[in-house]
Amino acid sequence: MKDLIIVESPTKSKTLSSFLGKDYKVISTMGHIRDLPPSKLGIEIVKKSDKTYDFIPQYTPLIKKKEVIKKLKEEVEKAKKVYLASDPDREGEAIAYHVAVTCSKKKEKDPKFLRITFHEITKKAIKEALGKAGKINFELVNAQQTRRLLDRLVGYKLSPLLWRKIRRGLSAGRVQTVAVRLIVEREREREKFIPEEYWDIFAHLRKTIGGKKEGTPTFFAKLVKKNGNLFKINEETQSEEAVKDLENANYEVAEVERKEALQNPPAPFTTSTLQQMAFRRLGFSGKRTMRAAQSLYEKGLITYHRTDSFSLSIQVVGKIRDYIKKEKGENYLPESPRIYKTKSKVAQEAHEAVRPTNVSFQAEEGKTGRDEYRLYKMIWQRAVASQMKSAIWDQAKINIQAASQKDLYGFLVEGKVIKFDGWLSLCGSKEKEEELPDLKKGDDLDLIKIENEQKFTLPPAQYTEASLVKALEGKGIGRPSTYVPIISTIQTRQYVEKEEGKFKSTSLGEVVNDFLIEYFPDTFDYQFTAKMEDELDDIANGKIKWISLMNEFYIPFEKKLEAVAEVAKRVQVPTEATGEDCPECKEGQLVIRVGRFGKFISCSRFPDCKYSAPYVQILEGFKCADCGGDVVVRKTKKGKQFYGCSNYPKCKWASWNKPKNK
Repeated sequence: MKDLIIVESPTKSKTLSSFLGKDYKVISTMGHIRDLPPSKLGIEIVKKSDKTYDFIPQYTPLIKKKEVIKKLKEEVEKAKKVYLASDPDREGEAIAYHVAVTCSKKKEKDPKFLRITFHEITKKAIKEALGKAGKINFELVNAQQTRRLLDRLVGYKLSPLLWRKIRRGLSAGRVQTVAVRLIVEREREREKFIPEEYWDIFAHLRKTIGGKKEGTPTFFAKLVKKNGNLFKINEETQSEEAVKDLENANYEVAEVERKEALQNPPAPFTTSTLQQMAFRRLGFSGKRTMRAAQSLYEKGLITYHRTDSFSLSIQVVGKIRDYIKKEKGENYLPESPRIYKTKSKVAQEAHEAVRPTNVSFQAEEGKTGRDEYRLYKMIWQRAVASQMKSAIWDQAKINIQAASQKDLYGFLVEGKVIKFDGWLSLCGSKEKEEELPDLKKGDDLDLIKIENEQKFTLPPAQYTEASLVKALEGKGIGRPSTYVPIISTIQTRQYVEKEEGKFKSTSLGEVVNDFLIEYFPDTFDYQFTAKMEDELDDIANGKIKWISLMNEFYIPFEKKLEAVAEVAKRVQVPTEATGEDCPECKEGQLVIRVGRFGKFISCSRFPDCKYSAPYVQILEGFKCADCGGDVVVRKTKKGKQFYGCSNYPKCKWASWNKPKNK
């Protein structure tokens, strides 16, 4: 009779089977096998008193997992022991719990079932986990269940209200709405932004050596001061006056400041920083990053990739330091290990940062897949670099004085060069070296020319996936496992759309956001949402009871819901006019609306006139590179935007990137 190990992924099952002996059989649940029903609330709410309710989840087996559940029960029946080896987080703990409840008549109390956790899929880690097998952690299960119930209550209670007050088919999410709020507020900041004009002035200079003016290095200095005060130029006439005055000024070096600056290596990756860096460096979406990371973890190449910890174990740090000493030399090894403070608030989930399981192993693209290879390389570099010496830069700051007949101007030149590359020898640097001419105080300078440049202040940048995750994390909203579904959901619901990698709120998203913020300001407040996240952590840590948090949220929410249903007025979603008459009724105007499946053309007299047509967005000013037709914006079945030719299928031209005008 073999012992049974149950995991949630076929790849994970295959990896474990490769180094476990014949005494074990490993099978996969293929994810969750039980959940709340999809077509109803699925929570029995029992009123015990005015201030107390019971919330009983009505879990049901997933229909598509019928055969999987049947096989699990058969294997459990034959096994001597059953090790529940799902991922080491709340979601994994919940999967373990549901497997035990589904596959045993004794439910979760069956002594045959044992829980094991590990943060890397290696032979050593699995053997250690089997030797420390324990029970299901119900505090983690309760934390996962509470989040699930809260989200279900918000979604199922608010959605009917949105249907009545705005439009059928809408839905709201507890955390997703807050993410939409961030994007809506940023877009409105951009709309209100009024660019301010300003001018930069640069002096093109060269050092005078014994009266010689030719052949010596030249450099640019930026005007920063006038008569000892910061000098801001807001209009062209002011700029021209300064240029005229500076053309006849005398230039000399007023002060030279040179110093060394240390650039410390960044900490190993957390889930959040991994997603942000993968977006910036590799162009990966959060979903693509986590898919590649999941594959690397299940193949035993990296540690568990859902973490908010920066720390590395003492043993791993020792191995990394040995590797650095051997491969890079002692000159790149700090005297003592670097310690990075973790941000994790959950003791039971506090494990290591994302790192390679074997620091000496270099993944090969042909064996891992391109995405996995590129992500692994980045994770490996970051983990090793985190224990290397700081890079040292030689920095220089040179103040230049320009004396005209009536005023004294101050110019600044800054530059730096690498003195010791340290950890940058492994990861490289995006900062450019800017070498300066050899200048000292009192040196005379010759003016080659003065240049002035008109500029305008820029509005706040639109959110990208990386900056949105950073903003959510900064406000304490969401956790490592939730960023990807949050971003995916708000796009699926048509509340935001992504253009050129940047998020923009839709008219539908703005209407829903304004309605929810007006009538439920507390529910979707940033601080309140962050507080809820902390309290979910407290449940996981055993500090509070899950039923207390459910009551704390539900009682005022239910009262507010009843009141809003009575007082809230119906809201119209603004439409964008096309300027064309309706071809069907001849009375209305064609407008652009946002539906469940995206934008479409409709008659302004809807529902009296039900004319509709697909919406085709033409990219004005651009033509197809192959046939000269119009370039149109299209979307894949998964909602990813691309550019194609309006003459498709006759012309097959398409591009992920916005075309450039010739």
